[in-house]
Amino acid sequence: MMRFCFRAVLSGFCLLATINLPGLAQQQSSTATAATPPPAGVNQSQELAKQLQNPVAALISFPIQNNFDFKVGPDNGFRYTANIQPVVPINLSAKWLMISRTILPIVHQSDVFAPQIDDTDIGADSGVYAGSGEQNGLGDLTQSLFLSPKKPLPGGIIFGIGPVFLVPTSTDKYLGSGKWGIGPTTVALKQAGPWTVGMLFNYIASFAGQSAKSDVSSAFLQPFVSYTFKNTTAIGLNTESTFDFETSTWTSPINLTVGKLYRFGKQPVNLTIGAKYYATGPAGAPEWGLRFVTTFLFPKH
Repeated sequence: MMRFCFRAVLSGFCLLATINLPGLAQQQSSTATAATPPPAGVNQSQELAKQLQNPVAALISFPIQNNFDFKVGPDNGFRYTANIQPVVPINLSAKWLMISRTILPIVHQSDVFAPQIDDTDIGADSGVYAGSGEQNGLGDLTQSLFLSPKKPLPGGIIFGIGPVFLVPTSTDKYLGSGKWGIGPTTVALKQAGPWTVGMLFNYIASFAGQSAKSDVSSAFLQPFVSYTFKNTTAIGLNTESTFDFETSTWTSPINLTVGKLYRFGKQPVNLTIGAKYYATGPAGAPEWGLRFVTTFLFPKH
């Protein structure tokens, strides 16, 4: 099955890189930082594709990120996570933007947890087990707010900084932390020609929530690099590493993605396919996974 899935991913890479849907306009527009006018001859679609590689671009987008993780937990379980990730820039002044980035996971998982006796109501000798089987519902919401200048710094550096919040929106005790959390987040990147190179970081510590749940103290580190071709195909490589200070463990999936910008009528949509390999993780972490992302774009005209 693994060999078949990776062949499917590679086939999808080739398909995304070669297909051009009718109506994908080649027009003039803004660069990844909305305040700077583009030079003559700049391809609008390519620049729009480049903006997608910038987490603090002045661009309204609505990504739906579908993640499939395999061999999770002690019984080789499965987890599907659909991350709803709206990104909304808020104009603060002639020089500054506030970028709102929300992540709300919708989760289905099976055989992820080892069976445990559920003696909450009926006693430990009842033979009733919890924690195995399936769980479905919402995970915890993560809300980031980045204060970002509209123009790059000297040297072309683009940055954003602000707070990140953890909100216990999970609908099942096995799908969330049960904690409220807060911390700092920042991103810095540079876009030179077709290249985008950068790093995103946040740290979240819990301050309230269910007392029976473990405290949250974790850092997230995401270095990323991408190359955007003139035909709007973008190849990206990143890691999404999380360090849990409570258990002193890293979870580090490495993601390779290929995306391409299309236009369905007047609606620009970016389609991305990817594969991920978990380089390190605690006991029960997934071994590998697949990712499919549909991103609806709402550029200013």
